[in-house]
This record gives sequence, structure tokens and C-alpha cells, in this order.
Amino acid sequence: MPHDHPTTDPQALAETVAAAMYERDNTARHLGMVLTHVTPGRATMTMPVADHMLNGHNTCHGGYIFTFADTVFAYACNSYNQNTVAQGAQITYIRPVAPKSLLSATAIEVSRTGRTGVYDITVTDQTGTTVALFRGNSHTIKGQMVPDPNSK
Repeated sequence: MPHDHPTTDPQALAETVAAAMYERDNTARHLGMVLTHVTPGRATMTMPVADHMLNGHNTCHGGYIFTFADTVFAYACNSYNQNTVAQGAQITYIRPVAPKSLLSATAIEVSRTGRTGVYDITVTDQTGTTVALFRGNSHTIKGQMVPDPNSK
């Protein structure tokens, strides 16, 4: 069954926005992140831990884990086709991440009112073990991710 026009079908819009974002997202592509699922207010991605991501403890550097969680947060909060940026974020590292791990992150919208939103992101390793918890606060700004053909 064909999708309605993306502006009338929220799922199709989320997918269209995510595809446009990923095409422009040099960081996600460079780090091997792959978007595996998106719906309005939710997103899931994977990222392999490469050798250049390891710190002096021979575990994944926390900055890469933060970047990964922040990226999936961006896909979730922009899924409505309103330009949305991070207003603030915090992360709690639960467990170290071993070399060659495959991380997965899922962003879930907790609240979206007015121009602000709250999103919880859980980062797990390939065994399903939680390695980090991230909470992002979003702020909607002017503009859209993809052109809306209904606006002139």
C-alpha cells in the first residue's frame, strides 16, 4: 500500500526526514552508525566500536558513546519535520564497552510540549546489556528538515 503524502502520514514523514538527515549526517556515516528504525518521536541506531574509538583503558571512549546517543536523539526529535536541536543532555555510563562491540541505541520521546521535548536514550551492547543512559532536552527552532509541498 503506498504511503500518503509525507505531510499527512506521520510514519512516512518520519522516514523521509530520517533519510534526508542521514544523507547530510557526515558524523553518523563516518562513525559507521546505521539507522535501523524510526517512527514519530522514536529512533534506533547501531554503531560498531572501531579501534580508533578506544581510550587508554582499552574500552570505548565515553565521547563516542555520547555522540552516538546524541545522534539517535536527533533522529527521534526531528522526526516531525520541525528543526529541533539539543538544548541540553546528560549521560550516565553504566558499564565499559569492549573493543569490537556493536552498540545499539534507542531513543524514546518522554514529553513534547510547545517547543521543548524530553527524550530518553538507552545504549546497549551486542548482548543487550545496558552500557549507558542518556537524557536529551530538545528545543524546536525555525524551519523544517525537508520542504513541505503544502506551504507556499
